[in-house]
Amino acid sequence: MNSVMQSKQIPKFEKRIFWDVNFEELDYNKYANWVIERVFDRGDVEDIRQCRRYYGDDKIKEALLNAKFISLNRIYLAAAVIDEPIQKFKCYILRQSNPTLYPY
Repeated sequence: MNSVMQSKQIPKFEKRIFWDVNFEELDYNKYANWVIERVFDRGDVEDIRQCRRYYGDDKIKEALLNAKFISLNRIYLAAAVIDEPIQKFKCYILRQSNPTLYPY
């Protein structure tokens, strides 16, 4: 476990982001990548700020670039936050290789 993360104060995220898990028992270090993905996909600006303070930009960048799913509008937000083109995001690449049906 990262000793830097242990010494930092646990962020106070909105419970609505983690509606499907036991919020009080959520291990922010063990499930760091999942927490980061959730916060960027469902959180607001303050949630994202707290996430960046807690995990640091290097961990955020690694988690977001390797995330399997982030909604399309949030990929653009994440790309702006970590200053990377959307084409580097695994979830964007996966989306391009599996397009939806053409709308008639």
